[in-house]
Amino acid sequence: MSQIEDVVIVGGGAAGCAVAYYLAKDSVKSTIIERDGIAANASGYSAGGLNPLEGAGIPGPLGPLAIRSYRMHAEIAPELTELSGVDFGYKVISSVRIAFDESELAELQTSFDIFESADDDFSAEWLDATQLREIEPRISGDAVRALDARGNAILSSHRYTLALAKTAKTMGAKVVSGSATGVKTNGGRVTAVLTDSGEISCDAVVFATGPWSGEVEDWLGVPVPIEPFKGEILRMKLNGPPLERDFHSAEVDLNHREDSQIWVGATEERVGFDRNPSAKARAESLRAATNLMPAMKDAELVLHTACLRPLSPDWMPIIGKAPGWDNAYLATGAGKKGILISPGMGKAVADLITTSATDVPIKGFDVERFA
Repeated sequence: MSQIEDVVIVGGGAAGCAVAYYLAKDSVKSTIIERDGIAANASGYSAGGLNPLEGAGIPGPLGPLAIRSYRMHAEIAPELTELSGVDFGYKVISSVRIAFDESELAELQTSFDIFESADDDFSAEWLDATQLREIEPRISGDAVRALDARGNAILSSHRYTLALAKTAKTMGAKVVSGSATGVKTNGGRVTAVLTDSGEISCDAVVFATGPWSGEVEDWLGVPVPIEPFKGEILRMKLNGPPLERDFHSAEVDLNHREDSQIWVGATEERVGFDRNPSAKARAESLRAATNLMPAMKDAELVLHTACLRPLSPDWMPIIGKAPGWDNAYLATGAGKKGILISPGMGKAVADLITTSATDVPIKGFDVERFA
């Protein structure tokens, strides 16, 4: 192990807190600098779905990191819960994907093939319209067929990120409230991170700054092409029995979450750094939710949230050392898969800091690919 003693992590979302956690497991102290509070942005508002088999880059370049991270979630959940005292509700679930016409069956067939070809932790079963309504009678009568897929997991993304931070703190990490404003350098090394209340010396620095990663370009002279990608979710309460599964159509997701809430979403929109919940997104989500489950028209809106996900041009994360710097690292750009791949991002960066190598599959995710 290298003689790294103090690491500064800029950003208190899931990626930054995961880096702090894995550094702590290697007995390396770190200080998280967070402007708004741990999990105050996208990591605190995600629906918390862990689907390692589908999504942007899966199957494809993100697949190995996604499945590795999925396994890591199962491994670390008991320790995080015990050491932090935070129960973040990790569990494996079933999710039902629903088709309303023949044109949507091809996508369900693709999902079926993916789940059936995966290992024994995953499975899928076709449902006809009658079987679907036996599972959930409130689903629209227009549904023609469905796929019941088992193996994905869920957790509370907010509490999970808090658990990472609290566990790291029990092992010696610190959390500092403030805004990073720049860095001090000496040659190819960052010697301190400047904040609005002073400077913090460091042996290494990690930028896990999410949608605000563009600021790093000014500090390091390294292009970090990340843009904000807005997502909005409605947290709703429906009369009657709670959902026992997540239900998905081509338009919307109905996710069963804590307190018997149904989280409806999520929208996708490029609107810069606008984090305000919009009436347009609310109307679109309610319309799609009611099409899938007509009873949702009478559901109570508990909370309408909006957050900004960090998105790279190829929708893949940026993980690794900043080019031209000996001790500066990036952990950002995970988009909609941020909670899923956060353990892999955290361990990979911690490994690179402490041993200059990692067995976590992050090949191809360095920022130099955009040069």
